[in-house]
Amino acid sequence: MNLNQLHYFVTLAHMEHYTNAAQKLSITQPSLSHAISSLEEELGTSLFERQGRNVALTKYGRLFMEYAEEALDILDAGIKKTKAMTSEKSGKVDIGYIYTQGSEFIPELVSGFLETNKDKQVDFGFSNGITKEIVQGVKEEKYDIGFCSMVSGEKELEFIPVSQEKLVAAVPPGHPLAGRRKASFEEIASYPQIFFNKGSGLRGVISQIFKDYGMKPDIVYTVDEDSAMVGLVTRGFGVCIVPDAATVRSMKASFLEIENLDYRRFIYMVTLKNKYQAPIARMFADYVKDYYSLKK
Repeated sequence: MNLNQLHYFVTLAHMEHYTNAAQKLSITQPSLSHAISSLEEELGTSLFERQGRNVALTKYGRLFMEYAEEALDILDAGIKKTKAMTSEKSGKVDIGYIYTQGSEFIPELVSGFLETNKDKQVDFGFSNGITKEIVQGVKEEKYDIGFCSMVSGEKELEFIPVSQEKLVAAVPPGHPLAGRRKASFEEIASYPQIFFNKGSGLRGVISQIFKDYGMKPDIVYTVDEDSAMVGLVTRGFGVCIVPDAATVRSMKASFLEIENLDYRRFIYMVTLKNKYQAPIARMFADYVKDYYSLKK
């Protein structure tokens, strides 16, 4: 069974006349007869019966007609949807991003792109998660573009730095360090720590900072994302080192600069190398490169 046979069958069913249906389909009548006969043979039943010079659907033809028309309607909708989503003027961009980027950076990117491209019909899909999830989502083509930390060894991915955050310490209200504007890393590291889980892009970075200072963190809890970490801090479960982002600054912890720590966490735009991207997704990636790419 092929697509032409379905088109031929539905057309003949509506017109109820071989000659007229063949003319509408721009094929010969013998070609139409052969296609219908082959379809009936494959289905093992008669789809049409003669009524004088016309034909009419049999009981089983009427049954098959429902499914054939539905299948062709679904296919037609799929064709229209695919064309719309992959045209130069319209489409959808699915992006994944780490939690700290959701309150300011991502809305700024998207609104700026839409403002620059008012003549286009663009939809966006938004998902957030930890770096490991974002990278996997880009590799599986769940996301057209990701925004997260760098992950080494991912040769099929391109990482372009587009934003950066400094690290700060968060301590509970009433903590001995609360109320101070800054503290040394050694002071902060001497308290029980709330750490990122191993899937986070920052876990390895903060662990390395501890190693560089010759200290071992006393890790009491681990979590996936920044807000959950600071939430535990506000309840006195420990202290933590987090990116200085609006999402965490709004919470009821005390935040301190870390003296002599000039590390900046870079946020990267992540895309698949050598893979087809729909025009609108490619246009959005080019926009981010043009206006946000950083030199490290």
